[in-house]
Amino acid sequence: MSVEAVFGIDSSGLNTAVKLLVLFLIVIYVALIYYTFADARRRIEDPMLIGCATIAALFPFVGTIVYMIVRPPEFLDDVRERELEMQAAEARLHGAGYLLCPHCDHEVKDEFLRCPHCLRKLKDPCGTCAKPLDPEWKICPYCESEIPGVTPQPRRRRRRAPGDLEQAAVSEPGS
Repeated sequence: MSVEAVFGIDSSGLNTAVKLLVLFLIVIYVALIYYTFADARRRIEDPMLIGCATIAALFPFVGTIVYMIVRPPEFLDDVRERELEMQAAEARLHGAGYLLCPHCDHEVKDEFLRCPHCLRKLKDPCGTCAKPLDPEWKICPYCESEIPGVTPQPRRRRRRAPGDLEQAAVSEPGS
């Protein structure tokens, strides 16, 4: 009985070992393609890039190695979790009366007039009660005094004389 020889090997034991080795390499190859696809889905948002990574893995073993070199270092879930933690920390800081200096990004309290780190002016003091004022405020919320230069002064209308009213009525076309 003639046994098919792989690579011209006539020994049945060696032939079986070579067939198992080839089967093992094919299983590893398919597993690497699936691994590349699954890993790319966890690390990359763009479906086109996921497809490109999977197609690159079709090149035996080299495609997966190249993907492992150029893949993003973090999982998407880890990135999202870190962003949520940062938002929660910022919310806690903001709720606790802490803000970040717009010039040096160090923590400052809400009532600071100057940043203690970079010494830049953050807010102006109220002229009446000396509490810190936000640049967008039009009046001091603590003592209700107007902020000079920011509070719009009400416009005073010029009173018309009774003769001006009659002239305006006559000069309007359509009257």
